[in-house]
Amino acid sequence: MECIFCQIVDKKIPAKIIGENHGAIAFLDIQPFSDGHTVVIPKKHVQNLSQCDSQTLHDVIDLVKQVAHDIQNSSLKPWGINYLSNEGSIAGQFVMHFHVHVIPKYGEAEGFKIGIGNKYLGDINKIYDELKKSIQK
Repeated sequence: MECIFCQIVDKKIPAKIIGENHGAIAFLDIQPFSDGHTVVIPKKHVQNLSQCDSQTLHDVIDLVKQVAHDIQNSSLKPWGINYLSNEGSIAGQFVMHFHVHVIPKYGEAEGFKIGIGNKYLGDINKIYDELKKSIQK
């Protein structure tokens, strides 16, 4: 089955497109957390941020910035904005095509909420040592 986001890029299925540049496209989320909730994706299929080349990532982030600016200067007047990108199904990625959510925030109890859970935290020194070993390889 073809990726739903690729189908939006190819105009095979409709979307409320609100912005576009050479390498990315932005459209309203069909299951929004708040008014103006927008999804920004690369036009080419890339599964996640970790697999994204620098130019594609640049195109996506430039459009994320433009979308946020447009939302902030619209009549929607959000109090703030959340930016979110999940990687892998365990992290909440449902469409396996890299995307960034731009989620306007209108009140503390409204829209996207961040829940903090620290059940599996290890010693910070051990974590640091493991990461340093991995980075040095």
